[in-house]
Amino acid sequence: MDKPTADQKRMKLRYAGACRLCGTVLEAGAEAIYERATKTVRCLECLASTPAQEPEPVTPVAPVDAGAPGGSARREFERRQAKRTARIREKHPKLGGFILAVSDDPQTTTAWNTGALGEERLGNRLNQLSSDSMRVLHDRRIPGTKANIDHIAVTPSGIFVIDAKRYVGKRPTLQIEGGLFRPRVEKLLVGPRDQTKLVDGVQKQVDLVKGILDDAEVPVVGVLCFIESDWPLIGGAFTIRGVEVLWPKRLYPRLTADGPHRDAVADQHRRLAACFPSA
Repeated sequence: MDKPTADQKRMKLRYAGACRLCGTVLEAGAEAIYERATKTVRCLECLASTPAQEPEPVTPVAPVDAGAPGGSARREFERRQAKRTARIREKHPKLGGFILAVSDDPQTTTAWNTGALGEERLGNRLNQLSSDSMRVLHDRRIPGTKANIDHIAVTPSGIFVIDAKRYVGKRPTLQIEGGLFRPRVEKLLVGPRDQTKLVDGVQKQVDLVKGILDDAEVPVVGVLCFIESDWPLIGGAFTIRGVEVLWPKRLYPRLTADGPHRDAVADQHRRLAACFPSA
């Protein structure tokens, strides 16, 4: 090797020294190689006889695929819509276009579009809020099932498993039955309908995430986030069987708050992404 490396500098010595390899005395003013890392010098003869050291290869860390908010729901809506369109056009070659123009998709199809819109709106805002200390995952497939987790937020204060629901104009409320002489039963009502099954679904997702992390010190919080619902001006949010029920603006400060688990965010985010692939 006849050229110094990036951490070496060829220069005239201001002070006398000795080559760290051969011990040759180098007078002040002599040309030599100054090594910044060790703050030592080498004579030019040793520089020429020292073989080049190849830098150790650095294995790049693949970026985490955060997923697309509402991706699987959007694809299912489009699949059902396309199937209906093809069926009607095949059955009514001449009037198919007219029938499609004056009729609506069935509720079983539009429900997927409604769900996709809710996930997309919430997920896009979560992406805007994300940072090194608050990382998100969207539309994660639960292996071995057809189910998915809408959003996972990994934050310094814990993990939030978020199920986005879009019930336009309807108010979520907590109904409590029983108590003194009968077992206490908590129900989630959305408008007049009992939707407690939504709470059951989030609880199962929380248990799955807890099983992956296997860390009792990191809290895992289940969240039902209702979008475009009829929330009161004061109050409104509540917790049912450990699942928080709230709206987006009430959720965001929880995710961006500081906490004791900041250093674990990146590792937890990567582990959860690997265990729950993008749907």
